Amino acid sequence: MDTNFFQPAVAALVSSAIAVRSYRRKSLNLSGAFLGFIVMTIHIAVNYRFGAMMLVFFFTSSMLTKVGQEKKRSVDAEFKEGGQRNWIQVLSNSGIAAVLVLTFWKLTGSQDKCLDSKESRLVTALIGGMIGHYSCCNGDTWSSELGVLSDAQPRLITTLKPVRKGTNGGVTKAGLLAATAAGSIIGLTFVIFGFFTTRCTFDVTLKQLLVIPLSALAGLGGSLIDSLLGATLQFSGFCSVRNKVVGKPGPTVKKISGLSILDNNAVNFVAILLTTVLTSIACLYIF
Repeated sequence: MDTNFFQPAVAALVSSAIAVRSYRRKSLNLSGAFLGFIVMTIHIAVNYRFGAMMLVFFFTSSMLTKVGQEKKRSVDAEFKEGGQRNWIQVLSNSGIAAVLVLTFWKLTGSQDKCLDSKESRLVTALIGGMIGHYSCCNGDTWSSELGVLSDAQPRLITTLKPVRKGTNGGVTKAGLLAATAAGSIIGLTFVIFGFFTTRCTFDVTLKQLLVIPLSALAGLGGSLIDSLLGATLQFSGFCSVRNKVVGKPGPTVKKISGLSILDNNAVNFVAILLTTVLTSIACLYIF
C-alpha cells in the first residue's frame, strides 16, 4: 500500500472515531467535534508523534474534566456537563499547533525528526514549539481541573492573598504540581514515540531525554503565565445572587481582581503562544 495514502487514511479514520465518541460523551459539542476532527487529522497525517501528543492532552484533559463534577458545578459559574468544548475552545487550544504542524510538513514532509539544531535550527524550533504548546495546554487544564478539587484555599498569584475558588489567577500547590506532571507526560510521550519513529545518532537520541524536564517546566510555566494573565487581564467577581465567582461585572457582582480585557479563551491562547515561543527558543539552546 502507498504510504503516502496510508497515513492520511489512518488519520481520518482515527480522528472521525474520536470526534464522534467525544460528541456522544459531551466532551465536544458539534462545532468542537467538527474542528477537532480537522485538527486531529492534520496532526496524525503529518506526524504520528505530533498526533500522540495532541491525543494525550485531549484524552487526559477530558478524563480529568469529568472528575468531581458535582464539586465543580458548585464552584464554576460556567460549568458544562462533561466539560463540553466548542470550536472556539478547540481553536484556542490547537490553532497554533496546527500552524506549526503544517509548517513542519512543508519543510520535511511526514518524516519524523529529532531535536537537533546542528541539522536544522528551524525544524528544532518548530518541534520545540509543539512540545511547549501541548505542555502548556495540558498543564493549564490539569491545574484547573485538579486544583479546584483541592481542599486548600487558592491564593491570587499577584498578591498571594487567599481568594475564593474559581477566581481567575488563583493558584494552589496541588494545581501547580498537577501542571508540572501534565507537562512531563507530554515530554514522555514525545520521547517514547521518538524511539520508534526517528533514526538519529545515539548521542542525539540520548539527549532527547532532556525533553521530559523541559516539558515539565513548560507545563508549570504555562500554567503560571495563564494564572498571571487571568489575575490581571481577566475579570473575576463574586455574585451575591448566584453565590459564585463570575467572569463579568454586574450590579450584584463585587469585584475580586482583574480587568475585563481578555476572556478565558483569549487568556489560554496568549499563554499558549508565549509558552510555545519560550520553549522553542529553549530548545535551540539545549539541543
